Amino acid sequence: MKRIVLITGGARSGKSSFALESASKSSARKYFIATAEGYDEEMKQRIENHKKERSHHWVTIEEPVNIWKVLTEIDSPHTVAILDCLTLWVSNLMKEDREATIMERSFKEFLQVLRQLKELKLYIVTNEVGMGIVPENPLARIYRDMLGKMNQAVAELADEVYFMISGIALKVK
Repeated sequence: MKRIVLITGGARSGKSSFALESASKSSARKYFIATAEGYDEEMKQRIENHKKERSHHWVTIEEPVNIWKVLTEIDSPHTVAILDCLTLWVSNLMKEDREATIMERSFKEFLQVLRQLKELKLYIVTNEVGMGIVPENPLARIYRDMLGKMNQAVAELADEVYFMISGIALKVK
């Protein structure tokens, strides 16, 4: 039966590790949906390090933009997936096209797929970016606002929500 778990928190707070540890307990088929792209050597190394954290039981699907299509394809009984992460997904959408209407359409499509999932147990990782100062840069403010709206919408749909602080998971919902 479908279950959505949202894991949020600051950068390097343990979100991905918590998702991986939680999902690894399942005996179901395992998918890791990665939205990160290796544009530079440092990011490529981060991606490789994350891959090494996962056992061979995980199938990695790299999809920076069309995550709703992947979710639809893997929605089946006895399947667990980690979507890591919404933070980079929103950034990727902004790189693709900065028009708010196209981003909002992508958000609506993603949320609709989350509502229609039937069997998948899904862990969604995202950053909480609204706890700091207001960014000086207009593009950074748009990004923060868009991610904040997405996080709120996903949290509303989620069965469980965890906030990570220094590697400690606090159950919010």
